[in-house]
Amino acid sequence: MLLPQVPRPLVMGIVNVTPDSFSGDGLLRSADYVAASVRQAQQMLADGAHILDIGGESSRPGAEPISTAEEIRRVVPVVEVLIKVGVTAPIAVDTIKAEVAEAALQAGATIINDISALQADACMASCVARFGAYVVLMHNASRTDAVRRDATVGGEYSGGIEGDVLEVVRQDMARAAERAVQAGIAKDKIILDPGIGFGKTLEQNLALVNRADDLKRLGYPVLAGPSRKSFIGRALDLPVDSRLEGTAACVAIAAMCGVDIIRVHDVQFMARVARMAALIANN
Repeated sequence: MLLPQVPRPLVMGIVNVTPDSFSGDGLLRSADYVAASVRQAQQMLADGAHILDIGGESSRPGAEPISTAEEIRRVVPVVEVLIKVGVTAPIAVDTIKAEVAEAALQAGATIINDISALQADACMASCVARFGAYVVLMHNASRTDAVRRDATVGGEYSGGIEGDVLEVVRQDMARAAERAVQAGIAKDKIILDPGIGFGKTLEQNLALVNRADDLKRLGYPVLAGPSRKSFIGRALDLPVDSRLEGTAACVAIAAMCGVDIIRVHDVQFMARVARMAALIANN
């Protein structure tokens, strides 16, 4: 399946099949989490999403890892039902585990969103290549031993990147893309994500938003995912449920920079923001 051939940026809607999402929208606590996830996904498509991103394991700072079997139990039934009810939009699965990726791809997913850029599981690259799937490679400088908690902002990855963040991310992503190609993943199936919010300082995250197009120099589509993240809370001193406007500012700038995909929670609102910003930038 090809990515939708519509004006960029595409909108990727986040469906968190977890009990502990940082954004407070985890669906696993629903009595029928599969039905709740499918309803949310269908609403996102109606609101303007072009891609769905299903995640079963939280990547929030301080989150407890879950087993492969549990992640498959959460994610795969949602993918199966979405296919069964006739969803034709590309379905991504947010995972760092090759077994989860394989089960999801067999169920009908066509994109693997790997926040480790294929480094967490040695079998992930060959799995993606075997299915001919798309892969999102994300830059991740976060460390589980460097988590800071704030009464307002919540959990956030502390630390940062030494040197010019744009240059470091670009070089790291060039190497990640080359690893993917060497593993047999087609160049036209690779998408790069600068990893906004993952192990960067506030200033570095702001720079990545402001120069979200920098990775496009490598010749691959770029995804930006600033939605509701802690750096917005840090910048504006706001809790996670009050970051709509801050997210909108980031989405508008990323869209004007020419990113190909924006990954968001609030699909209807952000789809309109992204479309308007792109129209202005392209006029």
